[in-house]
Amino acid sequence: MAVAKSYTDVLSDFQDGKFGPLYLLYGEERYFIDRLQEKLLEKALAPHEKDFNLDLLYGSEVDAQQALSACRAYPMMANRRVVVIRDFDKLKDNAIFKVLGDQFNPACVVFLVCSGKPNLSKHPYRALKEGGIAIEFKALYANQMPVWIKQLAKEQGFSIDNKAVQMLSDYVGVSLSAVSAELGKLSAFVGDRKVLTAEDVVQASGQTREYNVFELQRVVGENSYEDAMRISERLLQQSPSSSSEANRIVSVLTSFFIKLWQLTGLQSARAPENEMASAIGVSPYILKEYLSALRRFDKKALDNAISCLLAADYELKGGSLRSDRLILDLLFRRILAS
Repeated sequence: MAVAKSYTDVLSDFQDGKFGPLYLLYGEERYFIDRLQEKLLEKALAPHEKDFNLDLLYGSEVDAQQALSACRAYPMMANRRVVVIRDFDKLKDNAIFKVLGDQFNPACVVFLVCSGKPNLSKHPYRALKEGGIAIEFKALYANQMPVWIKQLAKEQGFSIDNKAVQMLSDYVGVSLSAVSAELGKLSAFVGDRKVLTAEDVVQASGQTREYNVFELQRVVGENSYEDAMRISERLLQQSPSSSSEANRIVSVLTSFFIKLWQLTGLQSARAPENEMASAIGVSPYILKEYLSALRRFDKKALDNAISCLLAADYELKGGSLRSDRLILDLLFRRILAS
């Protein structure tokens, strides 16, 4: 019978040394899957047991019958075996794994990871879901990121102020894997200090207090073409990769304008400010900057800005022969008053 569990349930089980025989994991947010796999390998087997009792397989590289045989094998000088199959949906003839959903091996933990969302109405996925623990990890929304950023910071042993949370959220988008990597850099940057600040986020990114992508966002919100060009040019100059920096600028500004667009609907619905802040994933203090920017961009201007940003994103990713600088210049000319 299928067991309904969440990420936190399974993580807690693994931490306590409790393991089910079968897991089917899939979805866009890979951080949760990678974290569960890491915890499983840490807690299910002692280091000396892994040589004979751990199989880490990839669906595109392994034979289905051999993989199934590994899942049916019994442990050697250990309490259990662990078999992890990444990209299980790419395993040719994986339909034979239906038998694991019907009759699992009690001495083996089978951890199946799909690269996409499988068709759960067909075998083997239907049988695996019914016989084990299946969890979908959907991509997070922007308004969910602040809570998770604080949680991940706490897990790494430090706290983070609200402005820094917002900066990270804008900087990395909705990828928790990217957040975790950035927090790792920040942790190394601050050393023994246990509180991360907005200044740390700026300095750790290699930018300066005056010339950084968040300051660029602020002047764009003020509709200042000259300041946007000045800051973006300095960012490109100080970055080891102007292409990566230009892409980061467009990504941050796209998130910014989408939030402004969301605010227009919330304002029309006369939502209170604390509800607005929660809906777009910013602190009430930061919300004031967004509302101020919104007074300078009506609905038509926001639609134009988002359209221009999508076009710039396409050009920067190979859709144009224009230089990074020219793409950004044309972008700012199109969305800001000169």
